[in-house]
Amino acid sequence: MQNKGLIKFFAIIFALVCVYQLSFTFVANGIEKDAKVFAGKFPKEIQTQKEVSYLDSLAKSKEKVFLWNTYDEVRNNQINKGLDLEGGLNVILQISVKDILFGLANESKNPGFLKALEDAKKNQQGNQDYIDAFFEAANKANLQLSNVDVFRNRNLDQVIELNMTNAQVEPIIKQKVIESVESAFGVLRKRIDQFGVTQPNIQMLGNSGRILVELPGAKDVDRIKKLLQGTAKLEFWETYKIEEVANYLISANEVLKKTEVAKKEVNEVVKDSTEKDSTATDLDALLTDEADTTAVQINPLFDKLQITQQQGYSVLGYAKVADTETIGKYLRRKDVKRTLPNAIANVKFVWGKENEKTPGIVELYALKRTGKDGKAPISGGVIVDATDTFDQLGKPAVSMQMDGTGSREWEKLTGKVSQQGNAIAIVLDNIVYSAPGVSKGAITGGRSEISGSFTVTETKDLANVLRAGKLPAEASIVQSEVVGPSLGKEAVDNGFLSFIIGFSLVLLWMVVYYGKAGFYANLALLVNILFIFGALASFGAVLTLPGIAGIVLTIGMAVDANVIIYERAKEELDSGRTVEEAVNYAYTWKGAMSSIVDANVTTFITALILFLLGTGPIKGFATTLLIGILTSLVTAVFITRIFLDWSLSRNEKIAFSTSITKNWFKNLNFDFLGKRKIAYIVSGILIALSLFSLVTKGLNYGVDFVGGRTYQVRFDKAVSAPDVTKDLVAIFESAEAKIYGNDNQLKITTKYKVDEEGEGVDKEVNDKLYNGLKKYLPSDLTYDNFVNLYEGKQVGIMSSSKVSGTISKDIKTNSLWAVLGSLLVVFLYLMISFRKWQFGLGAVVAVAHDVIIVLGIFSFCYTILPFNMEIDQAFIAAILTVIGYSLNDTVIVFDRVREYLDYNSSTDFKALVNKALNSTLSRTINTSATTLVVLVAIFIFGGETIRGFVFAILVGILVGTYSSLFVATPVMNDTMSKKEAKKMAEFKKED
Repeated sequence: MQNKGLIKFFAIIFALVCVYQLSFTFVANGIEKDAKVFAGKFPKEIQTQKEVSYLDSLAKSKEKVFLWNTYDEVRNNQINKGLDLEGGLNVILQISVKDILFGLANESKNPGFLKALEDAKKNQQGNQDYIDAFFEAANKANLQLSNVDVFRNRNLDQVIELNMTNAQVEPIIKQKVIESVESAFGVLRKRIDQFGVTQPNIQMLGNSGRILVELPGAKDVDRIKKLLQGTAKLEFWETYKIEEVANYLISANEVLKKTEVAKKEVNEVVKDSTEKDSTATDLDALLTDEADTTAVQINPLFDKLQITQQQGYSVLGYAKVADTETIGKYLRRKDVKRTLPNAIANVKFVWGKENEKTPGIVELYALKRTGKDGKAPISGGVIVDATDTFDQLGKPAVSMQMDGTGSREWEKLTGKVSQQGNAIAIVLDNIVYSAPGVSKGAITGGRSEISGSFTVTETKDLANVLRAGKLPAEASIVQSEVVGPSLGKEAVDNGFLSFIIGFSLVLLWMVVYYGKAGFYANLALLVNILFIFGALASFGAVLTLPGIAGIVLTIGMAVDANVIIYERAKEELDSGRTVEEAVNYAYTWKGAMSSIVDANVTTFITALILFLLGTGPIKGFATTLLIGILTSLVTAVFITRIFLDWSLSRNEKIAFSTSITKNWFKNLNFDFLGKRKIAYIVSGILIALSLFSLVTKGLNYGVDFVGGRTYQVRFDKAVSAPDVTKDLVAIFESAEAKIYGNDNQLKITTKYKVDEEGEGVDKEVNDKLYNGLKKYLPSDLTYDNFVNLYEGKQVGIMSSSKVSGTISKDIKTNSLWAVLGSLLVVFLYLMISFRKWQFGLGAVVAVAHDVIIVLGIFSFCYTILPFNMEIDQAFIAAILTVIGYSLNDTVIVFDRVREYLDYNSSTDFKALVNKALNSTLSRTINTSATTLVVLVAIFIFGGETIRGFVFAILVGILVGTYSSLFVATPVMNDTMSKKEAKKMAEFKKED
């Protein structure tokens, strides 16, 4: 080997760099353990807060904690653990591009424009950005985007001219949308930074309007989702008093009587603690569900809305939260709105914030729209600062300071309200948080306060979002994943155990099979592990449970290059070469290098496609696989060679086998091609059965592909999945519960309101789930402990995920392109590399054969086997891994065929192909055996969450090994014409 000294130098430098990079992880872990010990001295409910405070204070102190690095620098350079290993929250937020476009058009009422907005949402295809769908809809409807009532308005008249074509306007609008999404990204970044979560990750996902937010260690799920989704659109409105609106409400009720027949309920009244006692009687009546169910003609509106009895109040009435949607529909009906008096023609009805003293009850307000645009007199844009504080009664509140313009408008508004005796409604995201009156005249200075029924946490969060500013459009969670820290710890333990077992078995096998040469390969494998983890730390990659599986799988495949080299060296020894000559030849391009490069390139291609199209944990799997392929190639080719050369320089005897394995796979002459008809029949039957099952039974699609919500719920005792399913169907209409691992753990799936937007929806679903499972849970388990995450959690929601219909379309599209794209690219590579399309066809047919059979087994077995066999992103990752592995096997055989053809060892093409299959059989069996041993270790010890994923790879490797011997090569042979085969066999390569 040339330049051995230089290679040793770089190997040592790279190893030292990896050790240095990994040292940050060890130091950071030690500091985080100290933080947990510190937090453990405090009550359980504030331990997380204390832990975060400890780490934040250390980061802000700029104290050097390791060499010349602060804790903040150490933390940023460690290996980041994914949510499945550490616990926390991962969400993809969709910034409403529809709302952004509506705002850019200055809330245009142009019918064509409004229809294009709706058509775009309705006709949007998987993986298509909403804005592109909008442009398609606009062009189809011949909508001129540069019209004054579309985009050439006061907002954009400086950049859009009247006679511009749609093609000229589109890039301008796209850029404005991107700027708005970037603005939303900045707002979210500020909110998250102030929230106090260690190592948050927030990134924009292309130009789709989607933003990925990862919060490792986050535990208060509902609170965080509310923080992320709240638009923070703050407005100050004048209110109408009850006497100004009461006659309209009476008229509305009379109109509704003509069409609404309902069940008569008890007249319900609520007491508002902020109003006079005389306004409320029978508080208990409104809080109870008891009712007289006599079917009669009743008062549709007033049976659900209890009107305030005393004049002068801004609160119109009270209703149950469950009834607000119905009441809203009543008040928006055209026949009802026609009864509006001119005096309140521009009224806007808004609900108040739920009061913790009367849970489930909210207030109704009527706001005054003024001016041509009907907007609020003062918006939140005038707020320059907001702090959480306490009001005069010692209750939590938020104090706000306005700028100069806001101060002047605030003085006018408060003066006007003071004279009229009504109130100012402080509205955040279309919810009235408080509606104070003004009794002492106009308020100067621009200082205002939001008070009401708040907790200290709520005021902190509210002040946070107000300081960060409002989002330019609504943000909805279209995909989320929540993993509890207890589940993360279990995943780490399981992953580490499977890693140790799989790694140990591979090390043992290499020594048993190859003797001293196997020991040197093991040393290279240890160096490979160091390089993999060092690279992960250097690149700032995130280590996930599928990522650990990728590393363990890499270990199984890492020996492949050494096996190819060793098997080639054995062949050269058998032909009479010395050990040194055999080693030197094995490391040449004519020896083993061409096979190693081709095999790794094909696997690398599939891993790269998976990395580009995958998300979350699957991207983590692809990352480790990509790094592992590169480091395995380097260590096998260079590091192992260094050890072998060192051994040879000491005149040590190396046989590349042991006394046990010396004669294995020697002098084989099996007629593989002669058995191809039998193989075709077997494969045809398996494919036919697979297709039959796929057509008749189908596949068990996960929420990644069909949308929905999934929950991993753990109980303190065994539960009946059918009983739980029955109870939840009564609540959600569609739900399914399955045993997940142990009989005290269920995987619950539902599509209930998966496509509805708003931060309150997720909380509603969680609340329904809690109530639906209450009889199976410990009596002392509260809603907060059921939903939220904390150290040592053993009962309740351990993890959850949500995938909306929109995102599931994208996932399906990406998955399809990932599989088809990998097949196409590999076909082209093999066709170019081997100069014959038949080689590429044989490889692709074998891969298609493997994929269909794996799908068929999953279709047939998903109702039989006791672990998760859903078709989701993880399954697609498994399929692509199978594709890469199958191609790896096939390419090795094809390379040997090409080599035999190059050296014109026979004029019988079939004989050459059979000889190639027999001579590479040792390598095929060895690589498959080591990989399967590792996969079995992961399957048994790796944990429930990746068992289905590993099972798919297990089946795929077994089928792939078979197809590389009995499908790929026979197809290549049979599609080669006799004339072409003879020509190839007679072709003599020019040296």
